[in-house]
Amino acid sequence: MKPINENNIQINKNTKIIDIINNPIFGNYGRYLFPLHKHISSSLTIETLDSIYTWYNYMNPNKTIEIINYFISQIKSGNKIFYDIYDEKEKKLNPSKKETGLFFFRGNPNSKFAIVNAGGAFSYVGAMHDSFPQALEISKKGYNAFALIYRQGGENACEDLSKAINFIFKNQEELKVDVNCYSLWGGSAGARMAAWIGNNNINFGGEKYPQAGAVIMQYTGLSEVTGYEPPTYANCGTDDWIANYQVMNNRINRIKKNGTDAMMEIYKGLPHGFGLGEGTVAEGWINNAINFWKKQMK
Repeated sequence: MKPINENNIQINKNTKIIDIINNPIFGNYGRYLFPLHKHISSSLTIETLDSIYTWYNYMNPNKTIEIINYFISQIKSGNKIFYDIYDEKEKKLNPSKKETGLFFFRGNPNSKFAIVNAGGAFSYVGAMHDSFPQALEISKKGYNAFALIYRQGGENACEDLSKAINFIFKNQEELKVDVNCYSLWGGSAGARMAAWIGNNNINFGGEKYPQAGAVIMQYTGLSEVTGYEPPTYANCGTDDWIANYQVMNNRINRIKKNGTDAMMEIYKGLPHGFGLGEGTVAEGWINNAINFWKKQMK
């Protein structure tokens, strides 16, 4: 394997995933770019990567290439792209916490931040399709975005998200982020995390932090409404057999009745896990979601 460096930095659809993971440029976190609890065969390439992303549709190899190249360019520019959220003592006490961290997509210095949580039914983290692309697009709008790599299991995932928020608040000066009116994003299981932590400000340890200014959630059939929801944007396809769009729409309407700003977009014929929805009727939804978040900043 040739290292990805200044002399060999070409990434294409035939690039093998294992070569990306093992390349020294990504240090000891190359494996975190792809689902930790999925087998990565030696023959798996960027073009065939969608085969391991269970429950997802419309994965775009060109977007994967863009993301990998973005990370490489950031590293070459001297920017740190991965942050541990747990210290060595915490990871020693609970080794599973080694399987966590934040990938940082930089926006403008001292702009507001979002944390994006990929889905995967709490069995794996589908970041390359369900959080990295969204985080990259958010950063292109000038906002700082973090994509969380979290542990298996709903409670563990929520603990990790809570820890990630605390980490960003504690390190806001180093990270150069504005912590006011931050937003929590997610798709599928990741959307539940965003809603649970954002709605109730559940704290799984550490210092308390303010409630999110907005929650942005995709394709998850969460129904409960506590009355403490922050402004919430949601979307879903009508052909989603995992998350019922009517359940999501009813929840949004109930949030509105409580006097909280909320918005729902429904896409005819789309299945579960469409990500950015490039090339579909959902393409451009992320701009609507960002505008919804911006509305809450006033």
